Amino acid sequence: MDLENLLYKIAQQLDNPKLASLKFLSLDHIPQRKLESIQGPLELFSTLKEKGMLAKDNLSFLKELLFHSQNLNLLIDFLKVSKEEMAKELQIPGKAQIDAYRVMLFQIFDDVSSEELKAFKFYLNQKISKEKLGDHATLLDIFVEMEKRDMLGKEKLDLLKNIFGLINQSLLKKINAYEMLNEERRNHPEKNLDGCSNGEELFKNMTISNSSSQQKSELQTSANIYRMESKPRGYCLIFNNYSFEKARKEVSKLSNMKDRNGTHVDAEALTKLFRDLHFEVLQFDDHPAKKICDILEYYRNTDHSSKDCFICCILSHGDKGIIYGIDGQEVPISKLTSYFTGSKCPSLKDKPKIFFIQACQGDSCQKGVAVETDSEQQKADLGAGPPPQKHYIPDDADFLLGMATVNNYVSYRSPSDGTWYIQSLCKELRERCPRDDILTILTEVNKEVSSKDDKKNMGKQMPQPTFTLRKKLYFPLH
Repeated sequence: MDLENLLYKIAQQLDNPKLASLKFLSLDHIPQRKLESIQGPLELFSTLKEKGMLAKDNLSFLKELLFHSQNLNLLIDFLKVSKEEMAKELQIPGKAQIDAYRVMLFQIFDDVSSEELKAFKFYLNQKISKEKLGDHATLLDIFVEMEKRDMLGKEKLDLLKNIFGLINQSLLKKINAYEMLNEERRNHPEKNLDGCSNGEELFKNMTISNSSSQQKSELQTSANIYRMESKPRGYCLIFNNYSFEKARKEVSKLSNMKDRNGTHVDAEALTKLFRDLHFEVLQFDDHPAKKICDILEYYRNTDHSSKDCFICCILSHGDKGIIYGIDGQEVPISKLTSYFTGSKCPSLKDKPKIFFIQACQGDSCQKGVAVETDSEQQKADLGAGPPPQKHYIPDDADFLLGMATVNNYVSYRSPSDGTWYIQSLCKELRERCPRDDILTILTEVNKEVSSKDDKKNMGKQMPQPTFTLRKKLYFPLH
């Protein structure tokens, strides 16, 4: 078969994604502007011929392109070379023409999942314009854009490592392997590592030599981290109480209790966040106390065997140790959490049970126009109230309770922007998952919320996490 006929038949088998792969792997040999103008595989082959990299008696670069781009059927059918033969040939010193750096990037592209790609774009959205990170943009497109902006290069991998360190540790290992190869070249030039330019043997050798220590490390890690792999991860219940008209009418001491303007902003933020973190989110609006308990009873009896976690968010008015239903009836926080102990909900035993409570835990001292509180408006109407609750969570393992405020104090809510606590919680979880564990994130929430001021009355707020977790808890993005 003559060269033109051979190239034509190969071109017939290359769709646009495969062409994009070949163009990316050719980047060190063909200028970027030229590659951007190429619309089809025959144009690419013509350019390679012009560069002297493709001829009847020189098909080595074409073989290497098809090999690294995983077009192994074309390599075998048209060039009569097997995968094993090609891998062996590329170990010959000076034979490989595609640098390990570009092969490493392509291998990452080939392994990344759609969810990981979304996460990668998310971490770059402050550095690269939205147009360049749109739904159409592949990871290869983003790599090229990063190179153009001098954010990525053979010796400039810190940003890439930081992001994949958060998203997928196995992809980070590929970058580390490439860096080890470069370091070996610099320190031992006499070894002539050109034959390892594709990096595959290095990756293979690293996997073999480190497998036992890696397995040991992974076992140690899994013993100290809660499993978070199921999809959905679990149920996330959101109780969003806005209208307290019933409480004002039926409970005399609550006659001044206001509707919770801004709570829907919090509910929307929580819904979007936990859906993105792969939870099945269910929202319950304006429920009385008994209905809240009935729903928790239902989910106590639900089988959570296929789930890894349970989350419950309460957005309501409250007082010391309790939250209010919209009817003004009280539910002790300790009762809310007690439904899900290991003895009462066996399918959640040894799994994290997380409660976020956005409600005041005491009397408010001031009224505000721009900022309201999630408590009654007049201390005189409330009386002494119930005694302080020392234990909000059961004496049982694997619970986390995130309170918007410490006991006796109010929490603040903006009618337009939502509450200080929930908005900070959503922001920090979105920015720090999965890099940080939940307790580290809640510490940052404490820091952020405690730095805020009610400008009119100089009010402050201090959230409070309480927990019986036995392991670190991370929320992966993929």
